[in-house]
Amino acid sequence: MAAELTAHELIAKHRPTLDQALEAIRTRAYWSPHPEHPKAYGENGSLDMAAGKAAFDALLGSRLDLGQPGTDDWVGGEVSPYGIELGVEYPHADLDVLLPAMKAGQKAWRDAGAEIRAVVCLEILKRISDRTHEFAHAVMHTSGQAFMMAFQAGGPHAQDRGLEAVAYAYVEQVRTPDTAEWTKPQGKRDPLALTKRFTPVPRGIGLVIGCNTFPTWNGYPGLFASLATGNAVLVKPHPRAVLPLALTVQVARSVLAEAGFDPNLVALAAERPGEGIAKTLATRPEIRIIDYTGSTEFGDWLEANARQAQVYTEKAGVNSVFVESAGDYKGMLANLAFSLSLYSGQMCTTPQNLLIPRDGIRTDEGPKTYDEVVADIARAVDGLLGDDARANALLGAIVNPDVKARVEAAAGLGEVALASREVTNPEFPGAVVRTPVLVKLDGAKPDDEAAYMSECFGPVSFAVAVDSAADAVELLRRTIREKGAMTVGAYTTDEEVEQAVQEVCLEEAAQLSLNLVGGVYVNQTAAFSDFHGSGGNPAANSALCDGAFVANRFRVVEVRREA
Repeated sequence: MAAELTAHELIAKHRPTLDQALEAIRTRAYWSPHPEHPKAYGENGSLDMAAGKAAFDALLGSRLDLGQPGTDDWVGGEVSPYGIELGVEYPHADLDVLLPAMKAGQKAWRDAGAEIRAVVCLEILKRISDRTHEFAHAVMHTSGQAFMMAFQAGGPHAQDRGLEAVAYAYVEQVRTPDTAEWTKPQGKRDPLALTKRFTPVPRGIGLVIGCNTFPTWNGYPGLFASLATGNAVLVKPHPRAVLPLALTVQVARSVLAEAGFDPNLVALAAERPGEGIAKTLATRPEIRIIDYTGSTEFGDWLEANARQAQVYTEKAGVNSVFVESAGDYKGMLANLAFSLSLYSGQMCTTPQNLLIPRDGIRTDEGPKTYDEVVADIARAVDGLLGDDARANALLGAIVNPDVKARVEAAAGLGEVALASREVTNPEFPGAVVRTPVLVKLDGAKPDDEAAYMSECFGPVSFAVAVDSAADAVELLRRTIREKGAMTVGAYTTDEEVEQAVQEVCLEEAAQLSLNLVGGVYVNQTAAFSDFHGSGGNPAANSALCDGAFVANRFRVVEVRREA
């Protein structure tokens, strides 16, 4: 296969970016090569925005032919949470044809070495970045995210996470030198001398099982970590969010071919309605790596049953914020209101349980009772979302009927401090938009515990009254240990309380945010600096992104011979 993109060209183009990424993960300082503002793309930002929307519109009702082997049917059926039928058809694969074809390209990809694999991955990410506006609409109309969130989280932030995975993969692969001359003295006799070669080798085919809410942000780390370490990658999107990952596969296949590699190193596994191919794929012997984001139930099933594969899961947890005292009460309220509202709480990092002492808290505005704190949080959310246009821009759309049902059922769990209301989206009348509901619960009542100790995914939060700071800390510990947590937040001006919360999070391996009152929120993480999840509690067995996330996707094979 003649390469249109030579190794020299790719290294010259992308090695500086790779080096910057390597420096960023070393220092943990802020860095991103992907602009967050829509107008930063193209020579004329507004024209680029229009071109992206036109490119998305052109996809509607089309057949996305990826040129994959083994296509035996065409499948589709995505309906946007905003009420639009996408009508895009995707190839349905005969796995007995597709999987062997994918494996055939791994030898040349393995032999290319870590640097070439990294810069090819960076070229894929660059091509995706150039189409960020198109991808943003694809993410918006499959996930229900509002456009700006879909643009940022589905575009630059997802691309950052993919690049971060490539950087970690490169570091781990070059940790061992390619060759070594080994000489062992033998006293008066001649020394023993061997020449040794060390080669990172892939495990096999990686399977990425995509999620509905963040198809690119959660999909890119596993995809690029596996690809950069020499593995072929099969992408199995969520049936309601195929388009963003199908476009990703399309770009990857094109770049691989242009670089002289087999495009079948990356392929799509779309499914018929109700087919449920994830279990079938996950237990096939060819699949040696699995990346999964979704429910705890299926994540647990994968960990127990996909025995032939290295399984990386991000499941569900119960995220808590402990409000013990506040040095900036207004800033705390504003920060919490935004965190509870963003994308209708449909994030694995959204706070669910607000642990508040029943005797109240100390603040810079004087003491506040439990009831006052809860009422003030409710007012802050109401104020943030009082204008429907702003509400639509923050909330997006409810992603599926199960979330809507949970919002409606929450009112029956306790005293409602903030009722959810329906918001009309004039641009998309078919969108289901709901503001958050906040329910008061008592941490000392067993009946209430059933509610706050279960994940209630969506815009549902509980103001849990606790007897004391010590009780809150112990409830926090038990919640993380039993249910897991992707995030923990705490507000306190007491050094001992801060130390106690920090110690719980260190012991139970949960990521902690303290006293956030500005423009950084507990449910947001920045690639190259923040770890998403820890891999150390039941919410996830891996972290995005650290060395452990990439190191076991390949093994090092040694060939030694007499010098």
